[in-house]
Amino acid sequence: MEFELNILGCGSAKPTTRHQPTSQILNVRGKYFLIDCGEGMQTQMQLMGLSMANIGHVFISHNHGDHVFGLPGLIGTMDLLGRTAELHIHAPQQVGELLDFLVRTYYADIGYKVLFHPVDTRQHTLIYEDRSITVHSIPLEHRVPSAGFLFREKPGLPHIRREMIDAFQIPVSQINNIKAGASWTTEDGTVISHERLTTPATPPRSYAYCSDTIYLPELKEILQGVNLLYHEATYFHERALRAEQTRHSTALQAATLARDAGVGQLCIGHFSASIKDETALLREAKSVFPNTVLAKEGLVISI
Repeated sequence: MEFELNILGCGSAKPTTRHQPTSQILNVRGKYFLIDCGEGMQTQMQLMGLSMANIGHVFISHNHGDHVFGLPGLIGTMDLLGRTAELHIHAPQQVGELLDFLVRTYYADIGYKVLFHPVDTRQHTLIYEDRSITVHSIPLEHRVPSAGFLFREKPGLPHIRREMIDAFQIPVSQINNIKAGASWTTEDGTVISHERLTTPATPPRSYAYCSDTIYLPELKEILQGVNLLYHEATYFHERALRAEQTRHSTALQAATLARDAGVGQLCIGHFSASIKDETALLREAKSVFPNTVLAKEGLVISI
């Protein structure tokens, strides 16, 4: 089942011909979670064959233009496409004020509801849940209130062994009961245990998104063991003072957090427009955390 990250944009505030502003889609079993919404994301979605109809929830980290300026166009395009389903937007309160202005000024008569859910950027707390996934906020520190997001699959049921279904002629109606813990009794009264009938469930997967923020070593507790971490790496470490002044992170700092949190893989992005060759950033990060990749438009990472 899909649990994959699609990079729509990985640049920072200043536009370049090489990168789009920050935007991503996490595809969870065909349900799209849009994470930040920089300009140009609609075009990139089309290039990657991703349908806007699959977006039900949008998570915005903070109210800076390179993370929100794609929202006005997205809301309008969804209406032009005939959307009727609600669109849920989870973000700091300042983004709610922007949405209120957009809807009142431009979209008062659209054919669907835009619902805003404020995120407390000071708390690590549950902000969304459905049958298959939870989303928790991650407190970040930037020049305006900012939050990251931690997506976790819920634990699944064990897998029933196909050969056991055939061997004991188990009807389809009983398969879910067995997955849930039941045993099976054959016609001659032999009890086949749940453990013999099944194999362990697939381990739940997780993805954490951290952009924009200064280096926060204490996040290692929240991020412990996640499969994939996206962390901003705006600057080389030689510009750590500039990163501190602008409330951003370096590639070395992102890698240090990934190492200390014991994550499976690190993806770095939000590159400064002054950097012309991100492979040097990659080398810096890999010197601390070897399993690092560079974000780039069109990149798809299966988790």
